[in-house]
Amino acid sequence: MMNLRKFTFILTLLIAACLQAFSQTDTISVQTIIAKTGKFNTQRPVEKVYLHFDKPYYAVGDTIWFKAYITIDVHQPSLVSKVVYVDVLNSKDSLVKKMKLPVVGSIALGDITLNKTFFKQGNYHIRAYTNYMRNFDPAYFFNKTITIGTSVDKDIFTNISLTSSVKNNNTKVDASIHYSTPDGRAYTGKRVTWKVQNSDDETLFKGRATTDNMGNAVISFTTNKADAINSAELMTTIDLDSKPANHSFSLKHAASQMDVQFFPEGGDLINGIQSNVAFKAIKPDGLGIDVKGSVTDNTGTTVATITTQHLGMGIFDLLPVAGKTYKAVLTFPDGSQNTYELPKAKNDGMTLSVSNTDPEKISITFSASDAFFLANKYKMISVLAQNGQVICYGAQSPLVKKVYTVSIAKSKIVTGTGVTKFTIFASNGDVLAERVIFIQRNDLLNINLHTAKTSYSPREKVTVDVLAKMADQPSEANLSVTVLDETKVPFDENAETTILTNLLLTSDLKGYIEKPNYYFNHANAQTNADLDILMLTQGYTRFLYKDVLANKIPPVKFLPEDGIEVAGTLRTSLGMPISSGFVNFAIKDKHIAKQTMTNTLGEFKFSKLSFPDSVSAVIDAKGDYNSSNMMIIVNGNPYQLPTPNYAAPDEVANIDTSLAAYLKNNKQQALNSHVLKEVVINEAANERKPHHEDYPALIGLSGISDQEIPGSAMAGCIDLFECLKTMTNSFVYDNGNLYVRRGHNTGDQSTPVAIYYNGLAVDYNFLSSLGPADVESIEVFTSDGYSGVNKNTGTKGILVINGKKVVKKPKMTKDQVNALIAAIKSSAITLSPMGYTMTRVFYNPKYNVSGNAPLGSDLRTTIYWNPKVVTDKNGVASFEYFNADGKGTYRAIIEGIDSNGNIGRTVYRYKVE
Repeated sequence: MMNLRKFTFILTLLIAACLQAFSQTDTISVQTIIAKTGKFNTQRPVEKVYLHFDKPYYAVGDTIWFKAYITIDVHQPSLVSKVVYVDVLNSKDSLVKKMKLPVVGSIALGDITLNKTFFKQGNYHIRAYTNYMRNFDPAYFFNKTITIGTSVDKDIFTNISLTSSVKNNNTKVDASIHYSTPDGRAYTGKRVTWKVQNSDDETLFKGRATTDNMGNAVISFTTNKADAINSAELMTTIDLDSKPANHSFSLKHAASQMDVQFFPEGGDLINGIQSNVAFKAIKPDGLGIDVKGSVTDNTGTTVATITTQHLGMGIFDLLPVAGKTYKAVLTFPDGSQNTYELPKAKNDGMTLSVSNTDPEKISITFSASDAFFLANKYKMISVLAQNGQVICYGAQSPLVKKVYTVSIAKSKIVTGTGVTKFTIFASNGDVLAERVIFIQRNDLLNINLHTAKTSYSPREKVTVDVLAKMADQPSEANLSVTVLDETKVPFDENAETTILTNLLLTSDLKGYIEKPNYYFNHANAQTNADLDILMLTQGYTRFLYKDVLANKIPPVKFLPEDGIEVAGTLRTSLGMPISSGFVNFAIKDKHIAKQTMTNTLGEFKFSKLSFPDSVSAVIDAKGDYNSSNMMIIVNGNPYQLPTPNYAAPDEVANIDTSLAAYLKNNKQQALNSHVLKEVVINEAANERKPHHEDYPALIGLSGISDQEIPGSAMAGCIDLFECLKTMTNSFVYDNGNLYVRRGHNTGDQSTPVAIYYNGLAVDYNFLSSLGPADVESIEVFTSDGYSGVNKNTGTKGILVINGKKVVKKPKMTKDQVNALIAAIKSSAITLSPMGYTMTRVFYNPKYNVSGNAPLGSDLRTTIYWNPKVVTDKNGVASFEYFNADGKGTYRAIIEGIDSNGNIGRTVYRYKVE
């Protein structure tokens, strides 16, 4: 790991003439603040994970290709963690897929097959993190919303529009659902039955509607329980001539109102001091909305006007006066109005204002109230600036006047491009005010792409030359590149997640940032001004200075991983730990065999292992005296609990229409593949694993569960009966049964979960007869969908246990019997520890060989994906591929990081005609 100390600069600068300060026993100098902050940064370095995807959205059946970059400190390639986790969660924040990837050279590669058994149309969110990152707020994990659509075997496209209004504390929700064929023909005169169902499967409202001559069905209901609606779903059934079709629509935020928040610069309004006040107006879905209006005091006098500047954000000046309160009366685009109270001004304190418009310098002004000045005159006031984990500026001076203004040359602020936080400290170390700014520097990695020409033909070979430079010097960089048919994959570039938006902006701020690439795409004076308002409205709370100054360094519960680790305890049959005992670990198929000894507590650990997922491993105590009377207890994997989707506002409500061009192409690809049914496939197909859809009693459940627990997750689990008490996120165990957590927590302790094993209803006690090794997977459903299971059985929620298929094994040989007896005598246990997810290689067709597919059949959207573009000592690399049949604009996106932590990104376009 790099040494943080060499990046910590103690710059003690006087911002005013240094007057003789009175002796203060509680004075904390700026040197002390810097030293303690530097110590904290050194002991708790910040790791980040960024994922580069080949596309912004996908369809069921696609493969998501990605590359993970793991950095530490100032974007340095991290040498700390050798394992990275990538999780896929659905819109209900339930885990769908978990991946464990090896990190080599601060890089990991992966792919996710969107199998229709586990994925359906909807919004998912992908999070990525290292084990060490779990010591800190999950809000700083990599988080991204991925939208997945489907068009194959789909006869109906839907589009829903939701509006709400409030009257007498009652909220009226209006939903208009448009039903059409995939080619745009409306379904008219069709009967639609609907119901609103909450998270506990309770039907709140229901009714019927008929589609009009435009294919629209209008649904309305009124409620005084808006919170219940916001967590509910609208479930509809449209009656077609052939068969009824079911659809489900999230009502998340459907009954919520517009929200406006106010952010005084520096943190607080102080009476008698004029301050900038930023504001942010957002719609119920979390996206910004334009507003206009005015600020009035309690006498009705208008003191400021308000107009949105960018994505619901704006700024105005206010001079608060003691004894007065302030409110904003705002008008929204639909003509509605609302009134919002501004934060109450304080009589005592300091404000901080930063001007960042000059490209050469920063102007800082901080002002003290009369009361604060009198109480703190001649006491030391400190200023500190920090960019990530770099202390880039420090200053200290006695308080001798109420207003200080200082200009600081940006060349003296030792930092690179990114978020920088200025903090003012009182003499006792209390934080008085804080202000976050974004400093732009010409310090990004310059990546240049070049092709021999700007226009190509379909299926023509394209060679792309790469040149990476840093400050006109060649750079050895590790890059990833994707080439897309932009006609088939249109996307708003301002909304893209890039290596720049992530490592320089979103990974350092809490809260959702709308269209982050807008600030990098074409940087100019306007985007910089909008970026400064963003800085005023976002939070920055990786740590609290009061904890740092009090030497409160958070404990490290999750250590960096140097590979796969399997650990546990060796005990006697009576439960006593065995010290200095031999423990063996073996994976026969992978020729892995290791031995270790237990410590004084009987604990053992096998580290730096490397093996693929779903392998069978054996741990035994062979070699120990009386090993047949020993017990081996393997530690379970402490999985990261599901977290909310911090990028939820990026979810797409109407996937059918938003991804129309992509889904149309996807359907054509499927039709083309049907023509090739006679092709002989030599490779054996993967055997389909047991699934709830295999059982008639469970037909009608959602195609994808709220949570799926693979059998491998139960490695080391001795008793399924006991393990399931804590393994399900949505259920809680109480008094011999499982219950839906939400209902149980609100008092419903009489309606248990329905439990099915291989399609048969069982009770919870039945689970004590099952061995964890016999379980293929466990599926968790908080709702019974359209199955009617809960209604018929008086239950809530469903737990589906899929047993492994029984395969007839040949008769054991004498040697096998003896090996089994030897294993039993040595207290051996068999387990499937979570290993590395195997990755594949992106297929690149070549059209200079015989046997090409007919022209027009190559409808690829990702034309090329290469996560291993590495420039040499001259900064040079190249790659080549063949175009598909699609004509239009092809877009190449390359990004990455060099060995010195410089990051860069370039977009290059050419025509295919």
